[in-house]
Amino acid sequence: MENNSSKLFKILKMLYIGIKPAIIFFLFLLMFIWGMQITNQNSIKEDISAAEKSIQKAAITCYAIEGRYPPNYEYLKQNYGIDVNTEKYAVFYSLFASNIMPDITVLEKQ
Repeated sequence: MENNSSKLFKILKMLYIGIKPAIIFFLFLLMFIWGMQITNQNSIKEDISAAEKSIQKAAITCYAIEGRYPPNYEYLKQNYGIDVNTEKYAVFYSLFASNIMPDITVLEKQ
């Protein structure tokens, strides 16, 4: 009886020693994947912020040159060289009046 339990203990110890590196590798792999996802999310947020700022800057430039805000996003694209990746992001440009700063929102497409 004593002999069987010591054999079982040795087998379990060998399994633990063999599995331990695999568990550690798996944990590091999970941490790496999680870190990459966080980095990707931050990159998307920065891209959206940069797109919104560039559209706002172009709208302000248009107002300074022409005395009015552009009527739509297409006008900015044609006359001020603004181009946001519309396959990846959706641009919402809402103008209330030509002398009031438009509401500009850029969202990631799902």
